[in-house]
Amino acid sequence: MIGTRAMLFEAPGEFTMAQQRRIWARMEAAQARPDVQELIPGVTNLMLVFSQPPEQPQAVADWLRHAWETLPERHIEGRLFEIGVRYGGALGEDLAAVAAHAGLSAQDVISIHHGSEYTVCAIGSAPGFGYLHGLDPRIATPRKAVPSLRMLAGTVTIGGAQAGISALTGPNGWNSIGYTEICQFDPHRTPPALFAIGDRIRFYPESIEL
Repeated sequence: MIGTRAMLFEAPGEFTMAQQRRIWARMEAAQARPDVQELIPGVTNLMLVFSQPPEQPQAVADWLRHAWETLPERHIEGRLFEIGVRYGGALGEDLAAVAAHAGLSAQDVISIHHGSEYTVCAIGSAPGFGYLHGLDPRIATPRKAVPSLRMLAGTVTIGGAQAGISALTGPNGWNSIGYTEICQFDPHRTPPALFAIGDRIRFYPESIEL
């Protein structure tokens, strides 16, 4: 439980699309529960917010476990976004550090990064920010020990085994490898967030500065 009205279900195992699709299946099943007010899917987790504190939290937990064991994966066929990236340069200043960590050239990191297709698994952390699955493990790089104090919205990043695009300008511990002009969140747009779970992203180089 989180407080009195929320419960967080965390899936066992690693961050894989199979695990994430099972989270989406639980989300769909939980939408039919009359006691659930809101559902917030995360990266291999799901938070349920109840309309009032559940009288039997253990019964809800048992239902979630049973759903995890029995429901099949849910596939969401989202939209495809093709996003141009200005790799390297001042707005991709961590590209060299990613290359050094991977034992590859910067050009190889760029080729590997835009050679994959990514899936938006969850929206969170900042308005419109999409957690992306699909990063090639060869270029996975731990988050920085000292974060950048002012990373621009639109910065293309790597954080551990995940890829992302900064949604807001501000402090950020992910590794910057490039920049894109897209706006992920606009309160005057319907819907405000550009991405939704299940959407797919392909990056391509608009320019490269090494």
